[in-house]
Amino acid sequence: MPSALYLVPADAQEFWRSWTSGPVGALYLHVPFCLRKCAYCDFASCATPHQAPLMHDYARSLHAMVRQVGEYGLLDSLATAYIGGGTPTMLAPHDLGNLAAAVQRYGAIRELSCEANPESLTPDHLAALRDGGATRISLGVQSFIDEELRVLGRVHTGQKAREALQASVASGLRVSCDLMGATPRQTPQSFAYSIEQAIWLGVGHLSIYPLIIEEGTPFYAAVESGHMAQPSEDSEADAMLAAQRILTAQGFSRYEVASYSRPGEVCLHNLAYWNGTPYLGFGVAAASMVDAAGYEVLRQLMPQLPRNASAAARLRLSCTSSATEIAEAYGDVEALKFEIESLTAREAAAEDLMLAARTTFGIGRELQERAYEAIGREAVDATIDDLCERGLLKQVASGAYVPTQQGWLLGNEVYGALWDLASDN
Repeated sequence: MPSALYLVPADAQEFWRSWTSGPVGALYLHVPFCLRKCAYCDFASCATPHQAPLMHDYARSLHAMVRQVGEYGLLDSLATAYIGGGTPTMLAPHDLGNLAAAVQRYGAIRELSCEANPESLTPDHLAALRDGGATRISLGVQSFIDEELRVLGRVHTGQKAREALQASVASGLRVSCDLMGATPRQTPQSFAYSIEQAIWLGVGHLSIYPLIIEEGTPFYAAVESGHMAQPSEDSEADAMLAAQRILTAQGFSRYEVASYSRPGEVCLHNLAYWNGTPYLGFGVAAASMVDAAGYEVLRQLMPQLPRNASAAARLRLSCTSSATEIAEAYGDVEALKFEIESLTAREAAAEDLMLAARTTFGIGRELQERAYEAIGREAVDATIDDLCERGLLKQVASGAYVPTQQGWLLGNEVYGALWDLASDN
């Protein structure tokens, strides 16, 4: 197993700032299979029986795709990778381990994370991931209270979550845990209990998400029909404040709006998304983000991609191929279908400002200068000054603008104002 970086947040930020540029710095592989869809979930996932042949064929195809792009040189500058879902541990242990090992053959991987759910994680999965070169496992727990889990549509129990976390910590992998706040049947006491359980079990990284009612989910239908109350902004804010209070008292530091870590346990891959690092994604609905030069490299390997006719500065690709189509492609990336979103230099700069405002590092001087060039100093300064006057951003000693306590709670107002800079109207 490779030696993972032991980084505090500032060092992790500096890692990506000094990363040697290439086509991509991060890789995401999406495994869309779940034992059952949760009531709140709008992710690209599907209920799949255990040991369904499709899962093996899909994993084998992803493995071959990694090999194809790796041998072409697209992964030479790869630093992190993440196997997400869905539920990657729905795959057979050897298939999941082989997928991790395929990634580790390329670039200089310093962190390889894999998502898991308690009901499907086995000792064989942990051993296969460790032997394949994974450095972190991220468990979707959401709560340790059985009634809350039942309402959310989760398959596991609180006891099963505890057992899975204990086994993960004992495996030697770094361990992340996802929890949800402001959920049905949850109380301030039960939410605090779930956080404290994760800490007590030895988790080094926690992501805390408020419940979002997404269109098309059972929860959305319940809210629309009046059978369930829409979570209030106050309850969401209270949950996020409680999480911050409990975690900081236990030695965790927030480094991103939803993520906290003990010293040295920052998720390097997570930060890649907020730093504007180019990334590549394979699998159902997997996203990629590259600059114009990186896109041309992709087109050499995937000629089905359209020409960058608008000379966009940044391009985002979303795979629209189904799980069956990906499985049947058997690693042929030319068979994949994509939707393409093009961003101008101005839009890319506004996006970078917005993403930076999700982190404790904030909008640094280097990013400000890039935004001045693409957007204009007057417009950028006016927006940042307005956010400061509203008490949502503040300037720190380094010159960076970072969220205030109010800015964390009213993040959408911050992100919306910065994204508005994408338009010159």
